[in-house]
Amino acid sequence: MKKLLPLLAVAAAALASAAGCKSYDYFSHVSDVVCDIFCAETEEFSLTVSCAEREYPYLADGVAAPRTRTVEAVLREHAPSGAEYEIYFLEDVPRGGDMSYRSVSGDYFYSRGAESFPERSVSLRVVRDGAAQDLLATSVKTESTLSPEAALRSALGAERETVGALTRGGTFRGEFHVRLLRRDVNYYYVGILGGNGERVSLLLDSETGEILARRETG
Repeated sequence: MKKLLPLLAVAAAALASAAGCKSYDYFSHVSDVVCDIFCAETEEFSLTVSCAEREYPYLADGVAAPRTRTVEAVLREHAPSGAEYEIYFLEDVPRGGDMSYRSVSGDYFYSRGAESFPERSVSLRVVRDGAAQDLLATSVKTESTLSPEAALRSALGAERETVGALTRGGTFRGEFHVRLLRRDVNYYYVGILGGNGERVSLLLDSETGEILARRETG
């Protein structure tokens, strides 16, 4: 019995440690998350609206700061025209304004703060050189799309060694980026950043959490 008691104590400590790891709130270290994307398209352009929570000021320094909600719209013309664009969100009180042309990426951009995010669809008005057109942009998410929290859990499971190397005294010393992406299908990007510039970038299947690609820099 005397020999058994120390073994039971060690087992209890191991279980307590495992329970502590499971309950650790890694999502509190997320500094940049894109949780939904809405898309619409016309003969002249494609339009993407992203719902993001991002720290301010935004710094990839390995330390997560409090996040604020932002809605970002990107309009890309099928053929460059030099037109001027405005965009307005029509729910409740219409809000919007001029879109800025970004010469580096060749698209138009608009962002604003948000108290809440739309669900399933968002009604928009796009004004092109004074001519208005109303659109309904629909979410790319399906019932099978993982939440950002679930995507992060998948990344943590695959990168135990990376996360362990950034953990000191039981506290994670880094930050995460978790972004829903839309190409032909949905993906998740998860970035794991340390304070010394090291970064692990993961591309995940948006439904299974499977790691499809990995890159390490820094």
